[in-house]
Amino acid sequence: MLETYLPMFIMFAIALIVAAAMFFIGQLVGKKNPTPEKMMPYECGNDSEGASGVKLDVKFYLTAILFVVFDIEVVFLYPWAVQFKGLGWVGFMTMFAFISALIVALVYCWKKGALEWEK
Repeated sequence: MLETYLPMFIMFAIALIVAAAMFFIGQLVGKKNPTPEKMMPYECGNDSEGASGVKLDVKFYLTAILFVVFDIEVVFLYPWAVQFKGLGWVGFMTMFAFISALIVALVYCWKKGALEWEK
């Protein structure tokens, strides 16, 4: 079992080391010139205004859910398509149930108006 997962653990360790090294080298080498303008809160190209606890419209959350759902769909569909012949009917029915759940999520978001941006 170790020989199966050892390359994956080595890859994760190398990725962690590289990411940490880039972060710390950037902290050591990077210029530190904080000006009052750089320290101001900044959000989406506009200055922040209003209270920070303002509740967002449900459309923002539903759009995020849609993105995650369909992003995960692609991650699962590709390996399934590669192994389709070897999976047989069990694999087909499993993917059918998965895509059915995605369709239910899409219909829910559609009914809630997440796909319409007019006010």
